[in-house]
Amino acid sequence: MGRTASRRLLALCLLGSLSAHAASPVWAIRGAHNTVYLAGSVHLLPAEDAVLPQGFDRAYADSSKLVMELDLGKLDPLEAAGWMIEHAALPAGTTLRGILGEQRYSRVSAAAAELGAPIELLDGQAPWAVGVELAELEFLHQGFDPEQGVEQQLVQRTHADGKPTAGLETLGEELGSLEALASEDQMRFLDQTVSGLKRSQQELEEVLRAWRSGDAATLSRLLAREFRSFPALYRPLVTMRNQRWLPQVEQLLRSPCETSITQTQPACSPMQAAMLPVAARTSPSTTPTAASARNASAICAGLASSCSVPARSSSPLCAVTCSGAM
Repeated sequence: MGRTASRRLLALCLLGSLSAHAASPVWAIRGAHNTVYLAGSVHLLPAEDAVLPQGFDRAYADSSKLVMELDLGKLDPLEAAGWMIEHAALPAGTTLRGILGEQRYSRVSAAAAELGAPIELLDGQAPWAVGVELAELEFLHQGFDPEQGVEQQLVQRTHADGKPTAGLETLGEELGSLEALASEDQMRFLDQTVSGLKRSQQELEEVLRAWRSGDAATLSRLLAREFRSFPALYRPLVTMRNQRWLPQVEQLLRSPCETSITQTQPACSPMQAAMLPVAARTSPSTTPTAASARNASAICAGLASSCSVPARSSSPLCAVTCSGAM
């Protein structure tokens, strides 16, 4: 798949100078009473290469609670399917062919046929929903397994050891960002998805290698270009969601319990799940404090192109200097 497709599996926010400290896709923020671990998540992993980086094991073992983008520990599959049926359906009397026009419809129909999805089954769905479904099918065809994704593996651990789970948003908040896109933006999203459905195995492996090592600079190069060219998609799927999530992360820092968070930006073209590292820790001497959360998150949320916090500062979360508004 093309770079656009890569965002569905993994997307990231730029971390500026913090990225140089990361050696895995797991970061930590020290609060007044606890540590919050933030991890870049991949929704689907190849079945033959699904072992999580060791940073996940250490963070999970040290945490008393798992917080995800969606609380998959409590998500009812029937409820999720019902939401999709209700919100992805086109109004009565409207068809995908009628919305897209013959040329676009022919391209989407051909792509669906290659993936074994009869276009008749998609013809009553909104363009954003068709894009999501085609992207998921492509990854399944390439050997990616949703049951081996980061969240699913960690949720299985919580079932075994009784750790509580929570979510940063609801299914409606997450997919509602796509549902709310204007009709033209939904069609553009579908165009990008179809165009990116033949990503080379080499490109996918490059993305996964960068994720495993926490190489935010490489991920930025691989994944950020199309987001910047599509601000109507970037704002609701990245900027606005990060702004909603940040106060919850700050609240976790004030709680008395260690917490692991896997954060993902879902639902764009095929690789749009997320990597939202907030601070990097490699040793006690280089551990950013809680102030760095505002630093990195401001960049991630599109509030600034660069921020700086002294590495050993003990300032409150809001004490950060940001510049270069985006």
